[in-house]
Amino acid sequence: MAKKIDEEALAEAYNRALALEKAGEIDAAVKAYEEVLAIDPEDHGGAAVRIASMGRGDTPARAPDAYVETLFDQHAEVFEDVLVEQLGYHVPMLVRQRLQELKLGPFKRMLDLGCGTGLTGGTLRDLCGEMTGIDISENMVEIAHEKDLYETLFVAEVEDFLEDNDEEPFDLITATDVLPYLGALEPLFFGAAENMTKGGLFIFSSETLPESDTRTYAVGPHQRFLHAENYIRERLTATGFELVEITGINVRMQEGEPSPGHLVIAKLG
Repeated sequence: MAKKIDEEALAEAYNRALALEKAGEIDAAVKAYEEVLAIDPEDHGGAAVRIASMGRGDTPARAPDAYVETLFDQHAEVFEDVLVEQLGYHVPMLVRQRLQELKLGPFKRMLDLGCGTGLTGGTLRDLCGEMTGIDISENMVEIAHEKDLYETLFVAEVEDFLEDNDEEPFDLITATDVLPYLGALEPLFFGAAENMTKGGLFIFSSETLPESDTRTYAVGPHQRFLHAENYIRERLTATGFELVEITGINVRMQEGEPSPGHLVIAKLG
C-alpha cells in the first residue's frame, strides 16, 4: 500500500521552501525541499526540479510524473487562456507555417505527444487523416475529447506510451512543449523512431540552454528543462533521424521575458 501523505506537514514544508527560495536563502530552501521529498517521495510538487533549478542536487532525467500530472490537472480549465493569451504561446501555429512553407503533408496518421487540450491537434486537423493524442493529465485529455479533434486519445506518460504502443506506425509525430518536462532525450527520440514509418516526420519544440553553458541539459529558473542545440542534433542522429531544419523561435513569454528555443523538424531515415 502507498504511504499516506501528511498533507499538513507537506504544505508547511513546501511553503517554507518556496519562501526561502524567494528570499535567496538557497541552502535552507534546498533542505526544506528535501523535507518535502521525504514526506512525498512521488514528488507531486516538483521539489526535485526546483532543487535542480537552483543549481543543486542531481538534474533529474525528467520531471516526476506525479508533478507533471498534478500541474496540468490543476490548470486544465485555464490552460489555453494562460498559455496563449498571457504567455503568448503560438508554437502550434509555427508548426503549421513551417509544414506549409516546406510543402510537407498531408499526413495519414498523426501522433500528438503531450496533446494537452488539443492546441496542436486543432491547428493541424485539416492536414491529417487520423489523429491520436496522448497526455499524462486526465483533465487535459477530457477537454481535448470534448473538442472532437482526435480519433483516439490516451492518458499516459509520453515515454511509457511510446515503449508500450502496438498501434500502426505514424507518419507525423508532434511534441510541442513536451521537452521542457524532459531532460534526457534518448527515450523520447528512440520511442518516436520506433513508432514511425520510414520517411515520417518528427516535429518538436525545445527551450534552449545558453551556448555558454557546457551541459547537455539543465533545469532553468522557471523549473523547465533547457537543452543544448548540439545535444538535440546528436541525439536525433543517434536514433536514426535526419534533420530537416532547426529554427530559432520564442517559445513563450515568462515574466515579460522571451524564452528562446527551437522548432525542430526531423525525418526518419
